[in-house]
Amino acid sequence: MREIPRTLEGIEAVFLDLDGTIYLGDEVIEGALDFLLRLKERGVQRFFLSNNSSKSVIQYVEKLQGMGVPADSEDILLSTHDLLAWLSDNGISETYLVGTSGMRQMLEDAGVSTNSENPQYVVLGYDTEITYEKLSTASVHLHRGVPMVASHPDTVCPSPNGGLPDTGAYMDLFEATTGVRPEHVCGKPNPGMILHKVESLGLRPEQCAMIGDRLYTDMEMAEKAGVHGILVLSGEATKEDVENAPQNPSLVVGSVDELSH
Repeated sequence: MREIPRTLEGIEAVFLDLDGTIYLGDEVIEGALDFLLRLKERGVQRFFLSNNSSKSVIQYVEKLQGMGVPADSEDILLSTHDLLAWLSDNGISETYLVGTSGMRQMLEDAGVSTNSENPQYVVLGYDTEITYEKLSTASVHLHRGVPMVASHPDTVCPSPNGGLPDTGAYMDLFEATTGVRPEHVCGKPNPGMILHKVESLGLRPEQCAMIGDRLYTDMEMAEKAGVHGILVLSGEATKEDVENAPQNPSLVVGSVDELSH
């Protein structure tokens, strides 16, 4: 993929990661709101992507609006959406969920049982409401031979106080306990998470950019989807990580504040 200028010339739509890109914890990253305003003024469409399955679409909209970010439900693309599509494609409606009440609501609204005594799959999300009961019940199911599917692979959730354990860390816990790894992992870096939107917009991948702070999800997905990958160093990745990574972003900047001027 060719390099692109910081002005984002030629880009018609951007897909924006949230944690580490637009905000850290409950604080908007400096310059992010001005960046979004510049996109709007130029007529560049923007969508918010997150592998963080701990919140529902409604909760994300409320959080973004509370931070002064103009957003509605059509702007949000979550790993939970990718998970729901995978469950539907595989005819799965009986699950045991290790996830938050927000994630549970999205699954239940889609007709997926989340507390089945005989689940077809254990579903693992980013559970910020984790309990030992959930861990033990899921482990029993896994020992019984029930397979697992995960919403996304991220090991760390960025925060202003350092990385927090994310779904990938829970995967390691379950592997240590049961020897089981997920049969499938949804969300970024699966290219389908954005390609269906690119197609519905009537755009070509090279007219779009994925902006995020992680090499192994955001930039990996960008390469797989054929869109430009713009890495920001305001979250997880560092300059040293870029030097040693197999991914090759089209552009590396300190934060979104440096873009679209």
